[in-house]
Amino acid sequence: MSFDHPVVVEPLPGPRLPAPVVQPTGVHETLADMQDSDTPPLADDTPIARAAQAAVTAMARVGDPLPRPAQTRVMVVANQKGGVGKTTTTVNLAASLALHGARVLVIDLDPQGNASTALGIDHHAEVPSIYDVLVEGKPLADVVQPVIDVEGLFCCPATIDLAGAEIELVSLVARESRLQRAIAAYEQPLDYILIDCPPSLGLLTVNAMVAGREVLIPIQCEYYALEGLGQLLRNVDLVRAHLNPDLHVSTILLTMYDARTRLASQVAEEVRNHFTSEVLRTSIPRSVRVSEAPSYGQTVLTYDPGSSGALSYLEAAREIALRNAEAEAVAAEAGYATGAATGVYAQQPRMIDQHSTMEGNR
Repeated sequence: MSFDHPVVVEPLPGPRLPAPVVQPTGVHETLADMQDSDTPPLADDTPIARAAQAAVTAMARVGDPLPRPAQTRVMVVANQKGGVGKTTTTVNLAASLALHGARVLVIDLDPQGNASTALGIDHHAEVPSIYDVLVEGKPLADVVQPVIDVEGLFCCPATIDLAGAEIELVSLVARESRLQRAIAAYEQPLDYILIDCPPSLGLLTVNAMVAGREVLIPIQCEYYALEGLGQLLRNVDLVRAHLNPDLHVSTILLTMYDARTRLASQVAEEVRNHFTSEVLRTSIPRSVRVSEAPSYGQTVLTYDPGSSGALSYLEAAREIALRNAEAEAVAAEAGYATGAATGVYAQQPRMIDQHSTMEGNR
């Protein structure tokens, strides 16, 4: 077969690299001369090359340091509606913070054990788990396992035994503060503790709210996600009034955001209007890579660091850390001003806040 005209292959769609600089005649006469020169080789403009370049860019951003909190931040990831991205948000935010140099512990408080799966931690029935901590009184240090893929990230797994903990906790003394006491007795230094709650408002979620100071609420950008939000906020108010006066909703993260639909924009706008200071500027888009990563026992940060989901979680983690640093700076300045007036300067020790309940004081 012959052609009268040369075949022209159209380039693949997508962002184009800058056009190569044409060197004057005689500067590079052979391929060997070009390879030996200081000029870097041009990258192939293919989907694989673009994905690799995105991954390199993402991992370069990971190296940027983030301010570490003055004391351990215990964050409760809660929403009684299922399928809004609680577990996905917990593990990917934890991995993002750990990749920035923080020491992070994920406590899997969901009997399904999905957070343990996503972090590559075994959670079959014989594995020591958070059930042994809550019901049997086992030290938290005896069940915590390091996550192999991410340095500085640890996980306290959940097994199916946790499904019966709701009933078994009813008859125990100080049942609402069992997790808080276990965290207070944990001696290893940590910057963040993220607690992945089950999709309910039972005793397990109450234990998490008594143990933490901050509530992080993932909200799916769909109408049904807003229906149960009022009940969750009422439960936060009840726990704050009776068990943990320091508890507050510090962060709201919009998940599964689809910019192509008007509904997602309307839900996001409504949430931002009601929670102006709590909602992160970063929203998490729908991403196939985020859904695929747990099947490989990984977070999206290690599975595909250049994907839109990975970049969004990195940015959300950065925003969470920087917001806290700004709040600490304001508090420190106010404490310094007060201390200067009284001759006493405020100090913030690096420790885990301890909360007591009426049953625990008996």
